[in-house]
Amino acid sequence: MMPLDKDPGVSGSDKYCSYCFKDGKLVYEGNDVNEFKRRAYEGMRQKGMNPITAKFFTWMIGFAPRWKK
Repeated sequence: MMPLDKDPGVSGSDKYCSYCFKDGKLVYEGNDVNEFKRRAYEGMRQKGMNPITAKFFTWMIGFAPRWKK
């Protein structure tokens, strides 16, 4: 999960960053956390993030309110 104070955009949400929440809804509408993690990891790597850092943030996705059960 991205710390909201480090979010480069404006999400309009107090729970989600601008990469996850746009136009009043979650960007990824599916229910497969592993698919979302794969997409997120690929996006972080494409933006030049270190693979270890990207893996860490990918792991953190499972703790987001969207995926808590």
